[in-house]
Formats: sequence, C-alpha cells, structure tokens
Amino acid sequence: MDPSETLRNKCAACYRQFNRFEHLVEHMRISYHSVHEPMCGICGKHCRSFESLREHLIGPLPKAECERVFRDRGCDICLNILSSRYALRAHRDTCQLSSGNNGLLHRFANMGIQEDLRIDSGKTRAVALVCKMVGGGSDGSLDLCAKVSIIDEYENILFGTYVKPHLPVTSYRYETTGIRPEYLRDAMPLRQVQRKIQDFLCNGEPIWKIRPRGGKARILVGHGLDHYLKCLELEYPAVKIRDTATYPPLMKTSKLSNSLKYLTKAYLGYDIQVGIQDPYEDCVATMRLYRRMRSQIHRNENYPLATDPQNKNNFASWRQNELERMSPDELLAISRSDYYCWCLDSKDYA
Repeated sequence: MDPSETLRNKCAACYRQFNRFEHLVEHMRISYHSVHEPMCGICGKHCRSFESLREHLIGPLPKAECERVFRDRGCDICLNILSSRYALRAHRDTCQLSSGNNGLLHRFANMGIQEDLRIDSGKTRAVALVCKMVGGGSDGSLDLCAKVSIIDEYENILFGTYVKPHLPVTSYRYETTGIRPEYLRDAMPLRQVQRKIQDFLCNGEPIWKIRPRGGKARILVGHGLDHYLKCLELEYPAVKIRDTATYPPLMKTSKLSNSLKYLTKAYLGYDIQVGIQDPYEDCVATMRLYRRMRSQIHRNENYPLATDPQNKNNFASWRQNELERMSPDELLAISRSDYYCWCLDSKDYA
C-alpha cells in the first residue's frame, strides 16, 4: 500500500489504521472522538478512558517512546507529562492528596449531628451525597439507608444524620458501617430525610423546570447515585447528576465501573474504606474526583455534544461522498463527544 494512502486511512484521534477510507469514515461515525477524551501528552493519542491511557503509557504493551518519557517525568496520578523531573516533584506535592479525615470536622461527621439542611441562594452549586446501608429482609441482603452525609465543594458538612428505615433491620453490617441498633432508634424518619434532601437539591426550583445549565438547582455528585436515590426513594434529573461510577473517562476499558476505593487510590493518591467506612470520607473522595475532572482544560466548542441539534448531520449518511473527500484531521474536527464532559461545568463558575 502507498505510504500516503496509509496515512490517509489512519484515524487522527486513536491512530487506528484502516484498509479503506470509507471504513475510517464509519469508525468516526460511531467512535465519537473529541477534544474531551483523555489524551497522551507525548504522542497525542486519544483514549476512551484514563485507564486505557494508563495502559498506553505503562501497561503490559505500552508504546515504547511514550513509556520512556512518562517514566522520566510523567505523573502516575493525573497522567500528565511535566517539563522536567524537578517540575514533576513539585507537581506531586499538589496532585497527591491525603485523606480528609481530620479533627473536629471528622468527629462531627461520625456523630451525625448536622441535621439542619437549609435552602439558600449561596455559592453551594455542587454537593456530594453518600449513603451507608444496613441490611433488611430475611437474609439481610436488602439495602436500607441508615446514614446520609452531604458536603459542599469545600468539604464542609452540610447534612449528616442517621436514618430510620421504613423496614425492619436484620443486619447492621457493623464491621463496615459501625452502626448499632441504638443509633437508629430515634433517628430521623426516611420520609423526612427525603424531603429535606429533595428541597435542598432543587433549591426552590420546581423539579420539572430544572435544566442542564444554569438555574438554581444544585449539581449532585456521588458514586453509584442511582442506588442511593433508589434507597432514599428520591428523584432528581439526570442532567444534574455527576456519577463517578458511570463517567466514561473514569470507567474500566471494559466499560464497567471502577470502585470508589480504586478511583481514589489511582486518581487522588490515597486510601479510603479501611475498616469501618465513614460516609464523610466517601463524600470527600467523590467531590475531589469531580473537581479534578471538572478542572481538565479542553478546547472550547460552541456545541460540544454529538446530541446537540447543530451536530446531528455531521456524519449523516447522505454526506458520505463529502466525508470521504475530507482528511482524517478534518473528520476529527467535526467529531463530537457522546457524553457530557464535566469540564463544561466550569463555565458556570467563570
């Protein structure tokens, strides 16, 4: 094959090679490559997730030149490439975080005494929520919410309470929850907790009016939020949910979810969930992951999503002849993301 033809049939994002250019067009149609994908700081390759980027850099079969540079001056937490080894050492001091369990704040979180959750018009635009579950049912396998924690972006506790489940508890799972029967005896009923959280999240905005951008409703951050909301019998619009379990850049290469414990160790640099698990600690981890993903710097686009009406015909079949006359770089330029990148939230903070 002619070398120039080889380059023409090569994806400008993932560098996959195709025998025919129409196969490249079809690949671009279904791959949704974009500026929002994790990218190698050495060769510029786009990866679907940070885990696939990690494999590209230091996996079982890494690209040799990328591995050499990364091992010399690459950060194994954020996977960025620094200008020198000295810059890398300075960078690690801020990139590698430590557990948020400290002092009086942590003790208050454990006690569950912050039960006053007020609606306000302040700067609390994003909050993290974590529930701890006890067991119900004959074998204790039915998850019942027994403790809730909510923090703001600055890791301040906004709400923390034990919850009285509406079904009998048959397993307190003390080894991981630290919850005893007496903690739930006079706890806040589930319905009351549900109303408080719903009102706080909506922040005075009717739930049917909540939009993806702007408005007063708060962004809800968490890990496995579908399960938490189900256990709380709470509804909240998906456009305001930021779930670290289902965010494509944080998922496995197999498109399955990573555990919060793994994500915290891999992308924040410290351990959580050792022994009895504290919901405040999990809240801090999910909020830090969200803020780290939100702080990613990507090229600004007026219409960044493939689902935006302005992009619906970018790879339409009736444009096939036109698409086949484009270069790989031109195809990449019109390709858009199939997921909402959290960096877009930062525009609301500007």
